[in-house]
Amino acid sequence: MAWQKEKIVGSCFAVGAAFAVGASFLHLFLKGELPLGLGLVPFRKRKPVRVYMDGCFDMMHYGHCNALRQARALGDQLVVGVVSDEEIIANKGPPVTPLHERMIMVKAVKWVDEVIPDAPYAITEEFMKRLFDEYQIDYIIHGDDPCVLPDGTDAYALAKKAGRYKQIKRTEGVSSTDIVGRMLLCVRERSNSQSHSSLQRQFSHGHNSPRFEDGASSAAGTRVSHFLPTSRRIVQFSNGKGPGPGARIIYIDGAFDLFHAGHVEILRRARELGDFLLVGIHNDQTVSGKRGAQHPIMNLHERSLSVLACRYVDEVIIGAPWEVSKDTITTFDIWKVVHGTVAESDDFQKEEGNPYAVPKSMGIFEVLESPLDISTSTIIKRIVANHEAYQACLSSSSSFFYRSSCCFTLANKRNLKKEASEKKYYEQKSFVTGD
Repeated sequence: MAWQKEKIVGSCFAVGAAFAVGASFLHLFLKGELPLGLGLVPFRKRKPVRVYMDGCFDMMHYGHCNALRQARALGDQLVVGVVSDEEIIANKGPPVTPLHERMIMVKAVKWVDEVIPDAPYAITEEFMKRLFDEYQIDYIIHGDDPCVLPDGTDAYALAKKAGRYKQIKRTEGVSSTDIVGRMLLCVRERSNSQSHSSLQRQFSHGHNSPRFEDGASSAAGTRVSHFLPTSRRIVQFSNGKGPGPGARIIYIDGAFDLFHAGHVEILRRARELGDFLLVGIHNDQTVSGKRGAQHPIMNLHERSLSVLACRYVDEVIIGAPWEVSKDTITTFDIWKVVHGTVAESDDFQKEEGNPYAVPKSMGIFEVLESPLDISTSTIIKRIVANHEAYQACLSSSSSFFYRSSCCFTLANKRNLKKEASEKKYYEQKSFVTGD
């Protein structure tokens, strides 16, 4: 019996040793570091698949972020080209947000690995060669919606011809033109009888918004696709990880309406203070009650997705309470509560009715110097300042923004081509796998 036990023990030891050696070799194999002296062919690491996507990314929203998420899923590394101000002016009209702000927004998206500034609006032979040679791009990505140049041709025709083009699914429910329409509508409705809650229901449920044509209070509506929030979309945008043991959890809250570069930069600053950034997003009723009937422009689900897409954010509270209570601090084990100096209101500075009274009394509240002097009101003011120009351009569902009236004739010609292309897209639209 003794010898049988010894045999069993010896066999187990041999198997264990073999498993350990095998595991070590497997580890070296996967790393591509097997010793050449073993007479084995050196393992070469698989070259990462690099994909490229470009865009204007003006007034960046969750639709842009979802496109970047889908593009990243088609490769290992995502390189994003941000179109220059000059190219946007030539093809669409002046952008609402300048290049440096758009660069901040794109770099902050969690699925982006590299950014190319001043990208051309159309993929030219020269630029495509640069992408393939200099940036080692394998595929060029775009949505299934049309991207038509002023002359009516396909902006991605060369990439398709080269066999290096891949398509993703368009994110329905939002567009930059739609968001501008919402802002102008809300500004207009300040003097009208229609309640903002009614307008917000229209935006949330996809009803058409009135056009802003001279001499008419509302005409045929601009196309606003239905926004359909799903739990799967929230999961796709989430990190899916909680804070580790002993993590310093930073909390910052707000409306985060029309998510912009100012938001991104204060979130970056907040994240640098700790190990985990928790962001509270106030619901529509709270924002409307505190900031006026015209707010928020984007509903709670839309704002939540935009914040979740930011690489500096670890988790969000969807519909966070206005006041930061002791219970909230305890529940989420918050280490510090912060607020930026640039804000829509000064409630955080008040003696009475301060929503941060509890964290202040606990000595865990800190005001951070905002890196950028940009707020949601800043974005709205940029558009309202050129109201007449925007009104003229919004007469077409696929038009954009022009500052001078001398551009309108040329703009209308371009818009007619784009409008026809957009109409054709919806008439011929079919199901596209993946989203």
